[in-house]
Amino acid sequence: MIYSLESDILNNDGLQENNGKLFIKNKEIFLKINVKNLVDTIILGNSSHLKKICHYVTYNTAIQLEVIPSSIQGLYDAIGKGLVNDFTIPAINIRTLTYNLTRAVFKAAKKNNSSTFIFEIAKSEIGYTFQHPAEYSSIIMLAAMKEEYTGPIFIQGDHFQINLKNYLLNKKTEIDILKKNIKDAIESLFYNIDIDSSTLVDITKSSLDEQQKDNYEVCSLLTKFIRDLQPEGIEISIGGEIGEVGLKNSTPQELKFFMEGYLNGIGNIKGISKISIQTGTSHGGVVLPDGSIAKVHIDFNTLNKLSEIARKNYNMAGAVQHGASTLPNEAFHRFPENKCVEIHLATQFQNMVYDYLPLSLKEKIYSWLHKNYEIERKPDWTEDQFIYKTRKKALGFFKKDIYSISTELKEKISFALEEEFCFLFEQLNIKNTKEILKKYIKIVIIPKNKDFFLNQNENFGVYPGVD
Repeated sequence: MIYSLESDILNNDGLQENNGKLFIKNKEIFLKINVKNLVDTIILGNSSHLKKICHYVTYNTAIQLEVIPSSIQGLYDAIGKGLVNDFTIPAINIRTLTYNLTRAVFKAAKKNNSSTFIFEIAKSEIGYTFQHPAEYSSIIMLAAMKEEYTGPIFIQGDHFQINLKNYLLNKKTEIDILKKNIKDAIESLFYNIDIDSSTLVDITKSSLDEQQKDNYEVCSLLTKFIRDLQPEGIEISIGGEIGEVGLKNSTPQELKFFMEGYLNGIGNIKGISKISIQTGTSHGGVVLPDGSIAKVHIDFNTLNKLSEIARKNYNMAGAVQHGASTLPNEAFHRFPENKCVEIHLATQFQNMVYDYLPLSLKEKIYSWLHKNYEIERKPDWTEDQFIYKTRKKALGFFKKDIYSISTELKEKISFALEEEFCFLFEQLNIKNTKEILKKYIKIVIIPKNKDFFLNQNENFGVYPGVD
């Protein structure tokens, strides 16, 4: 049910607001009825004001039910010091059916007694999936409450990336845009931010320092910006990147020159906790003419070596692997073995959703793609390649249609994804890690009353975000 009145959201059989304070009146009713209505209103509703009220309710009830948006910095500090190791943390990008898929993650987590996973969304995904950071974090918290999951949850801005073309036209404007994206994310409970200025690496320059200079200077500038914005008591976990995914593999020398320039740039403030590198993968995989995905050779030696250098020389948690969700199943157990601290997974989950969508909806989506994205088609692409490469761009435009598929079908998709997450959690060795967080993660609750949400701009939690 989509709420139509503020009073219906705030005072009902499950909730009560008195003197500006919100209380869960009946937990069973709240979890059975209110949570679903809040999700419906956030995703399907048209009122900016009511969505802000939903975000206010979601955050404050989540805190009451011990679902706490947090920074993973404490755990990454422990990994960097050698106090914790032998597992790889999955960072999961969810582009569609966010409520259902995050519920599947929490179900898998409870089965495996795990809390060491991250939900993330990239700057580009915010745009084409029409998921403002506030919507993304609210849906995740509602899913956690529905599954009665408790503890810290980690929400991350993935690939908060500099657009090279725009940067070359006007550096200040491009950086200011990214600063706004970061500010929106932090206000939306993203206490983990991955800066991606690797697009500025210029391999035509003669020295490695010159190649990495723009990268480390922008990364240090944005690190300072984040430290100035982070809420009191929370040290946001920040990631950097030395090589754009899909290009040449990273080297120890590139890491050295990036880190030396970066550390000089930030001075005495806390720096990045991890470094993203390139080891031979690409986002979404390489799609073949028949629509299948080409096998990829990952350079695990590079991953291992750069993680070791990151830990030993710079007290970071290690190297991060991007573009890995379409790898063969037998590859995943090798990431913990090679000291990979974090692995980013996205496309396979989107692919599984598409596999289950009704044919009529898929045909509608594909027709829309031909009408709107034919210009992106390369001359040698087959139909399968065109659809595979572009179909993520339809997820925002068809968000409400996908969310409105039958409950039965959503349950089938959720069950399939739950099995996938259970498999990944086992392969990445994060089973039985819930107790580790109690030791290393600092729980900090940031008070946010109704006025905080209502005083945000009119697009807070509503506008698709960036192009």
